[in-house]
Amino acid sequence: MKGVLLVNLGSPDSTDPKDVKKYLGEFLMDERVIDVPYWLRAFIVKGIILNTRPKKSAEAYQKIWWKEGSPLIVLSERLQAKVQTKTELPVALAMRYGKPSIKTGLQELYDKGVKDVLLIPLYPQFAMATTETILVLAEELRQKHFADMKITDVPAFYNKPEYIKALSNSIKDYLVDKEFDEILFSYHGVPERHIRKSDITKSHCNPESSGDGSCCNTPSKAHEFCYRHQCYQTTKNVMNELGLKENQVSTSFQSRLGVDPWLQPYTDRTLVKKAEQEGVKKLAVVTPAFVSDCLETLEEIAMEGKHEFLEAGGEEFHMVPCINDNDEWVDVLAGWINEFDKK
Repeated sequence: MKGVLLVNLGSPDSTDPKDVKKYLGEFLMDERVIDVPYWLRAFIVKGIILNTRPKKSAEAYQKIWWKEGSPLIVLSERLQAKVQTKTELPVALAMRYGKPSIKTGLQELYDKGVKDVLLIPLYPQFAMATTETILVLAEELRQKHFADMKITDVPAFYNKPEYIKALSNSIKDYLVDKEFDEILFSYHGVPERHIRKSDITKSHCNPESSGDGSCCNTPSKAHEFCYRHQCYQTTKNVMNELGLKENQVSTSFQSRLGVDPWLQPYTDRTLVKKAEQEGVKKLAVVTPAFVSDCLETLEEIAMEGKHEFLEAGGEEFHMVPCINDNDEWVDVLAGWINEFDKK
């Protein structure tokens, strides 16, 4: 019997600092998120971050929390429910961090007799700290608890025409009655070293290159696992689908942590630069690294980012919602699932 497991990032159980601390501990202690030796990771996370950040993060979550709970969890549940109506296969939902866990999701399917699972990481672009950590944990759990289960995963789908069309249409529909000078595509950042570590050729990726005439635009097998390339390609794909010109779009990276260099340009600095130096008055921002709206979109961009842009001289700021449980996106997922069912 076949089944499906949708996997998203996860969320604290509540906005209580204790729950936020527990969530951050699980998230940041992942060796693919903070990829340093365990002793150093433990010192950074348990010795510093978990003693300083939970209260501030809890306050941020309080700003965006819904009556139903965490926006990311609620939106993921809505997506799961809609997808389930489009397929006869059982569809379970899991989070990489927090609840419901990947083990819980696999157990739910196993209890229904599922032995052949289509695992769908809800990340359009591949990254060590997102897709890879889901796949590694799922395989570890399979070997330990579900040895007779087979898992097939859906690779990064940033280049799939049906996804790009659904994403583009959701952006177009939201902006149909709004004026904007430019669209900024803001992706979650990763440390530059993650790009080098993910380079299967060990020689192609150069995260310090500029994007134009760089390694990101030079065909290579490395692009299959290069987050930076896949982000820029997502921007280009949507730009082409919407018929936008190059001077109407920009790409940046948000949510950096620590002092190590992360992918640039940084979103917060870009927002200020757009208003102060480039004369952009009306800006739309999309966040295609996220399938579901979450803290990074609803608070970091829609609140903090908007404030930074308007303070720097901008006049209008349009935060485009994530694709969430958009009906066309649901149809795309159902299409992949039903193809898997036919095999």
